[in-house]
Amino acid sequence: MIAIDKLLPKISLKLSAIKIIALFCLCCLLTASCGQKTDRTLNSTGNNNGRVTIGTTLKLRTIDPADAYENISGELLHNLGDTLYAYKSGTTELIPHLATAMPQVSKDGLTYTIPLRQDVIFHDDTSFNAAAMEFSLQRFIKNGGRPAFLLGDAVESVKATGEYELTFKLKKPFAAFPSLLTFAGLCPISPKSYEIGDGKFKPDTFVGTGPYKLAKYGSDSLKLDVFDKYWGAEKPQNQGIDMLLLSSSANLFNTFRTGAIDVAYLSLDADQVRSLDEGAKKGKWQEIAAESSTISYMTLNIKSKPLDKLEVRQAIAAAMDRPLINNRVLRGQAQPVYSLIPTTFDVHKPVFQEMYGDANMTKAKELLAQAGYSAANPFVLQIWHPSASTKRALVASTIKALAKLKMDGIMQVEINSVESPTLFQNLEKGIYPAVLVDWYADFFDADNYIQPFLDCAEGSAAGGCQKGASQGQGSFYYSDRVNQLIDKQRKEPNPETRKALFAEIQDILGRDVPFIPLWQDKDYTFAQNSVSGVRLEPTQAFPFWFLKKQ
Repeated sequence: MIAIDKLLPKISLKLSAIKIIALFCLCCLLTASCGQKTDRTLNSTGNNNGRVTIGTTLKLRTIDPADAYENISGELLHNLGDTLYAYKSGTTELIPHLATAMPQVSKDGLTYTIPLRQDVIFHDDTSFNAAAMEFSLQRFIKNGGRPAFLLGDAVESVKATGEYELTFKLKKPFAAFPSLLTFAGLCPISPKSYEIGDGKFKPDTFVGTGPYKLAKYGSDSLKLDVFDKYWGAEKPQNQGIDMLLLSSSANLFNTFRTGAIDVAYLSLDADQVRSLDEGAKKGKWQEIAAESSTISYMTLNIKSKPLDKLEVRQAIAAAMDRPLINNRVLRGQAQPVYSLIPTTFDVHKPVFQEMYGDANMTKAKELLAQAGYSAANPFVLQIWHPSASTKRALVASTIKALAKLKMDGIMQVEINSVESPTLFQNLEKGIYPAVLVDWYADFFDADNYIQPFLDCAEGSAAGGCQKGASQGQGSFYYSDRVNQLIDKQRKEPNPETRKALFAEIQDILGRDVPFIPLWQDKDYTFAQNSVSGVRLEPTQAFPFWFLKKQ
């Protein structure tokens, strides 16, 4: 665009008034032309055709339900596919979805019989039935993708026992099994478009039964078209979804502010959220905030000296200052959490608050002294974090500064970082003493915040976990009692009895400190004023079908 005030000083004073006026008019014409072009460019993103454009920085690796195990792929599958059970919108009430009723469960808790809908069509126009559902779940287990263990560890067999009846045989009773069946990857896919076989994945393809069908899959964008033969009562309120996969939070922030996208959905830095929050308060756009069930925590490797000493792990727990981290690093956009089970579950018990409090440096120094440390012989805590996470780098730096300021030299902190793929590949190898990471649950049940952290199939109290969930998390924690309690709560159908079992597990977690819970996220999504229907469900799902352009 031409700036008139920069052109005028260059005009010779000898120009006639007519020439000056003519030049002025030309500049005005060019300015108007630029403005019209800008408007057309913004509108060309789909802002006037009923389609909604969503921007995100989340990285998409695959959309194959048998291999997808990331946040972004889960959200896409939630909108492209269907599951046997789902949650009533706005609640955590479990309801039938592709199933027509809740399961019939045998007395021993091992057999689940599920009736299926008969009016469902796949995106390729083939009919859905129990055989197709069996094929999809068998493929999920047998193709060996990242989430295969979720079903494979729990299910002995799955069979179509009628044209519209599916029967599961479990390896052990599991009270939360219907909740597990809401995992987005357990959606049916067309047997015509997929095959069963180890590693036989289609990362850029999806043929399911959901309200949207995949029209385009690209490295930086996706296009979801409305499936006009969708069986569900809640039809999409828009004409389709265009998703932009942006390279950085700065790009997401700027793209939203210029109006080039309709919705900014994960992940913005704390300062960017604060800036957009101020704009929302002035009416420039909408802010949608919701309590998240994602927790951030520190893993402590109990096989790494000196973290094998209980007093040392308890001292680290006592030294944590969650309110300070939340206020200074997270800008108040989270909340302190004192258990691995987030506050969204009624079984949550704030054991770390009860046992240690926050920034209890006196207790921390006493415990380290008991372990043989002093200012002359300091304990050195090595903290690792994903190199791409600015948030965790700042948290680690805050912990280091607190130790230097308030621990009188008895505790020192060293900070290291590594790329996320390398970090997660090496966790189970026991390479890192302490790691800052987060957890996004696979399904909405408190079990999914306990079993994947504390359960161990093989090991001993002396040698730690040799095979099991806690090894995979990098803590190598082993407890016979915790294994028993996990098994009991998985079998227990009574909610109150189950709550008591979770309480004891959390007490042991606080005492043994294989993990230190730090904060629980809040989710922030921003939308232009022309968009309605933005909902962040209590289960963290983001349903696209409610979105509507005005």
